[in-house]
Amino acid sequence: MASMARSRRDIHDPGRSNRSGHIVTVFGYFMGYSLDIWNSWSFDWLFFWRSSDAKPVDAISYIYYGYEPLDDTDPFAPFQPPLPVVPLSNNETNEILSVQKINFHIGENCRLHHTSEFDITQSDDTPNPQLVVRRGQSFDITVTFNRPYDKSKDDLRLVFQAGKAPIESKKTHVELVLSEKVSNQWANVVEQDGSTLRISILTPSNCYIAKWKLKIDVVTKTDGATTIYRYNHRDPIYILFNPWCKDDTVYFGKDIELGEYIMKDTGRIYGGTANNISAKPWNFGQFEDHVLDCAMYILDISELKWPVRGNPINIIRQLTALVNAPDDGGVVVGNWSGDYTGGKSPLTWTGSAPILQEFYIIKQPVKFGQCWVFSGVLTTVCRALGIPARCVTNFSSAHDTDGSVSIDIHFDANGEVDKSLTDDSIWNFHVWNEVWMARPDLPPGYGGWQAVDSTPQETSDGVFCCGPASLVAVKRGELGQLYDVPFVFAEVNADIIHWHLRDGSMVNEDIRKNHVGKKISTKFPLYDQRQDITQFYKHKEDSHEERAAVINAHKQLGVTVRKSIYDIGPDDVECELIVKDDVFVGEDFDVVLQVTNTSSADRIVGGQLAAKTMFYTGVEANRVKTELFEEIVQPEKSMEKTMRITFDEYRLKLKDMCMLKLSAMVKVQDTKQVFTTQKVIKLSKPSLTIKIPTEIKKGKSFDVEISFTNPLDESLTNCFLEVEGPGLQKRQQHRLGNIDPRKVFETKFEMTPRKLGERELVIIFYSDQLEDINATQVVDVID
Repeated sequence: MASMARSRRDIHDPGRSNRSGHIVTVFGYFMGYSLDIWNSWSFDWLFFWRSSDAKPVDAISYIYYGYEPLDDTDPFAPFQPPLPVVPLSNNETNEILSVQKINFHIGENCRLHHTSEFDITQSDDTPNPQLVVRRGQSFDITVTFNRPYDKSKDDLRLVFQAGKAPIESKKTHVELVLSEKVSNQWANVVEQDGSTLRISILTPSNCYIAKWKLKIDVVTKTDGATTIYRYNHRDPIYILFNPWCKDDTVYFGKDIELGEYIMKDTGRIYGGTANNISAKPWNFGQFEDHVLDCAMYILDISELKWPVRGNPINIIRQLTALVNAPDDGGVVVGNWSGDYTGGKSPLTWTGSAPILQEFYIIKQPVKFGQCWVFSGVLTTVCRALGIPARCVTNFSSAHDTDGSVSIDIHFDANGEVDKSLTDDSIWNFHVWNEVWMARPDLPPGYGGWQAVDSTPQETSDGVFCCGPASLVAVKRGELGQLYDVPFVFAEVNADIIHWHLRDGSMVNEDIRKNHVGKKISTKFPLYDQRQDITQFYKHKEDSHEERAAVINAHKQLGVTVRKSIYDIGPDDVECELIVKDDVFVGEDFDVVLQVTNTSSADRIVGGQLAAKTMFYTGVEANRVKTELFEEIVQPEKSMEKTMRITFDEYRLKLKDMCMLKLSAMVKVQDTKQVFTTQKVIKLSKPSLTIKIPTEIKKGKSFDVEISFTNPLDESLTNCFLEVEGPGLQKRQQHRLGNIDPRKVFETKFEMTPRKLGERELVIIFYSDQLEDINATQVVDVID
């Protein structure tokens, strides 16, 4: 490919605007820095000046050389060897300063910018490493020219461009003019050694998050004509948020915890029930190949306007929309039906990287996900871009469909939920995210952790997205603060109102004030333990502050808190469902209803006990068993009704997470009191055993031994293992065949670690009968 020259009578070149106007291309100025800084700079920094009413300027010609820029639409472009540079023609090289090569000092810069974990920065992982830096922090590059640079006669400029049509007015075309006259400058020559210049570049702390193209201009003027010799560099510079920079909106202030919320590529996502919490290992994999490119691609397709491309508030709101697929073709397709034909069961995902890699390569939504998948993917994208993020699980999570900040459950005469009248629901658990940022759009004091949710539940401004909602506003019940505070408040602090059919009318029989928002959980930073963060979402249950927040929320919605709703009537009979903890799949178990008469007279009570399998969203699946009863309970005495549930009764009806809903409906004939209570249990599963060597070295293979005991009296069919570990092993699947009843199976496979340091191996077992049995092992890889 030969170099070529293009002469133009205007100032247009590919990726730039030919609009008239004052053009002052200084990085800090265009990114919104104060006029005082601009006034301190020398006019040596001006590029050119053209006014709409001025006479035509002299002709400006561009001569291009260097590399063809990377194709942003090709996911494999960064992993291909660079093509040879296209030089200037021989007759131009004697006098004109021209670029021979550029050294991005990727190892040094990435180490200082906390980006060296990205695979695309590693020469071991790609033949063409990329530079990834964070805004608001300087980085050095070294440029080698064909001859020594002479500042007295060489007009040298660095040009940065972002997007498909860079333009000065949108601040996507910026120029850094080299000068040594001002100490506070964005481009500074640090050192010159013959034909080599080491240049320090400092981007603003509100720089757009993007892949910036680098070009180097040498400007010459001869006989009234201006010629710009433009070197096109092949590789972009990835510029990310900087939570280590005090001037960045996402500044965190606790470096140790950033080891979790930015740098940790594995973690735990909690599920189950409030009484039986389980931890699902998750490989976030934010540093794996294609992941950062996918995050940048998501920003590109979001159609965010460039003026907010550096604002984490706007960016996170778009990310919550684009991680799901319903209305914008985002990353993951949600599926709660139990039928995953044409895709992958949400339970079989072990991490985010394979999902984002598939989406980036095929440019189509990936099938299928549920709330923990959406949350895991959003955490990955945020950490990749530099926004501190964590997964958060809310147990007994309310889904308010009408914005009333209360959950209305209607029951028919048999004590069954009337689905035709009930739109609200209580999920056994729901997983969303928190991200850390300042909130300059709100009054002071609302920054810090913000709740965001990418699971498509309800629309916000017509789009399936949610947040950022300040946790401070949620806790206070301040529903007017942006964004989606009412929905999040209801998830953690709504009252549940039970309505029963009596004499043809729906009557309020029960209020549950402390059932929603239990044990809100996340992973402790840098420790494999659960952290309860409920106190950041609401005050202590039934406290004066908690009740005041609920009333405040209703008032802000314009809803009168009707005292009559909370007047229930006589309640001298108490009921409680009892079931033992840690019931394992394959076991029989008892459900006990205890009824206590606190009055001084006999009470005739009747009703039913029922057990159903269910999905984690609270949706009922199959009925397992129902038993009716009627008893006389003596004054200040209790009676118990026991229902035995056998494995044969539920074995073929279990759904993804082995959950059962146990319910009781009790009617007191004497007082007309109706009592409905429910309890959800998650059946426990057996565990995997992992054995690995005590010493593991980078680049050296080692064996992993896995063993597992089938707890059932039937064979486990179509068994396989999913194995993954960032820096240890890219995702693999090992088919195991069938496992006989009550038998132990053992298997062994080989792994070769790619990166040094502490790494986590995640292994998950699946079969037709038992799913999502997982184990993890932390290993320390040495050199």
